[in-house]
Amino acid sequence: MKILVCISKAPDTTSKISFTSDRTAFDETGVQYIVNPYDEWYALVRALEIKETQGAEITIITVGNASDEAIMRKALAIGADEAVRIDAEPKDAYFVATAIADYAKNQGFDLILTGKETINFNGSQIGGMIAELLDQPYISVASKLELSSNTLTLEREIAGGVEVVEVDMPAVVSCAKGMAEQRIPNMRGIMAARTKPLQIISPKGLDMLTSYVTFASPPPKSGVKLVDVDNLDELVSLLHNEAKVI
Repeated sequence: MKILVCISKAPDTTSKISFTSDRTAFDETGVQYIVNPYDEWYALVRALEIKETQGAEITIITVGNASDEAIMRKALAIGADEAVRIDAEPKDAYFVATAIADYAKNQGFDLILTGKETINFNGSQIGGMIAELLDQPYISVASKLELSSNTLTLEREIAGGVEVVEVDMPAVVSCAKGMAEQRIPNMRGIMAARTKPLQIISPKGLDMLTSYVTFASPPPKSGVKLVDVDNLDELVSLLHNEAKVI
């Protein structure tokens, strides 16, 4: 069985976020990058669990430049078998999905896993686009995945309950909380990652559908107003006239 896990880099949550002087690009100065947690904790670890119980070959893939190789080595240290880097700046979701689908279409992957979204863009677009480009079924935001022969049984949280879906492979799945638990690479894995293959390939004439006009930081948080528990009229007035939520 062959599994492809799509990963991306994201700024560490402790990083200070700022933009260039014209506010058209993210300022990467001094930013520490990590593997996008949804890709690492859920998609990659679930692939490793399948490998350990049923046998599988796991390839990780990302679209990015040479600086992305640090996060790729971490994914290899956790347990992936090999890595592929498409040597291009990830300009938008369609650009990334097209690059990954173009690589995957002739590789015979049985299962493609992604995190449900990235923590820096929160777009949740890549998995669905890859599935469409490869003409494969897509199950989004799955919290559980079981494999029997060639059939996947998945669970998705929906309003008021849980939806159970069955689908034959090959398929594309985006993974959410509940799919697996975070793993920390051990020393043996870190040492082994140094010698695992990392393939670099060039993209083929890819297009992008969106462009960024400007970035803006959210407004600073204002102070809170405390209302006495017995003063219901004041609370209603504040919610109506200032917060404008009623």
